[in-house]
Amino acid sequence: MLRKFEGFTKGINLGGWLSQVKPENSGHDTFITKEDIRTIKTFGVDHVRLPIDFELVEDEAGNVREEGYRYIDDCISWCLENNLNLVLDLHKTAGYVFDDFEYSADFFHNEELMDRFINLWVRLAKRYGKYHKNVAFELLNEIVRPEDSEGWNDLAARAIRRIRELAPDTWILVGGTRNNSIVSLKELRAPADKKIVFNFHCYEPLIFTHQAAYWIEGMPSDYRIDYPLTVQQCIDETKRLVDGSFAYPISHLADMECSAQFFCSFFTEAVQIAENYDVPLYCGEYGVIDQANPEAALRWYQDIHAAFEHYGIGRAVWTYKKMDFGITDAHYSPVFQEILENL
Repeated sequence: MLRKFEGFTKGINLGGWLSQVKPENSGHDTFITKEDIRTIKTFGVDHVRLPIDFELVEDEAGNVREEGYRYIDDCISWCLENNLNLVLDLHKTAGYVFDDFEYSADFFHNEELMDRFINLWVRLAKRYGKYHKNVAFELLNEIVRPEDSEGWNDLAARAIRRIRELAPDTWILVGGTRNNSIVSLKELRAPADKKIVFNFHCYEPLIFTHQAAYWIEGMPSDYRIDYPLTVQQCIDETKRLVDGSFAYPISHLADMECSAQFFCSFFTEAVQIAENYDVPLYCGEYGVIDQANPEAALRWYQDIHAAFEHYGIGRAVWTYKKMDFGITDAHYSPVFQEILENL
């Protein structure tokens, strides 16, 4: 039986507020407000995932930006008022971010940058460890290269040891490589204690959830594809349009149609790993780009929701608004209520 991540069953990401934006032109004061948190509570979720970038609370030299902490403080306060929990996700640290290979190339070989990552978590743990019943810590978003798995295991272990000195009872989320792919969870070492969560992201099949995505090299801006489709179609289309490497996570299921059963099969190995370690399993991101047909996207949500429910996996949809995936934006208004029922 998979251990539950209590209080973090159904959630929604607050992408684009305190992460993936520049502090000087971010709209921090208006993008998410107290009223948004009240609205999110009505969606039937029990938590939010809050991505933050290091620039919010540090300058380039590593000096503390105290004014940045106010936004995290406010969000936690608003969540507590509305009986919502919160995953505090470090989306970018000095020297590492998931979508800039050049910027991140040296991170796992640079002691100064890794020490700075640890020190940032020390400050966060000092400030937010007291909220251990309601706030969980996610160490770092989407390690990309599989060859960094051992370096990441080492650094994560160091961070957990330091956090535990200050926040012994806080849940800590750790994910694998390949952009936090579920197939990389087997690379993670045994959990350090009983308050560790194994974390993954799921945007499979990528050719559907990221159709027409401008940031994927080779993806045509006018490309559209329906759902459901077969896994073999996903692989063939990915190889034809983009790059065969994108298809690797699901190639062993090539004889299946994408469906609730497909997701159950895709999750099986990770569930077994989590059960063996007696560690909760959590999907910190999943969703469909706003270029997809809304009805097709709804069918995808229904299928992945069924698999989450089957195994008892906690999750947080990407994302509340904007960022090309916003479920509250006009694109998804025809099926919005049905999507809420399938988070």
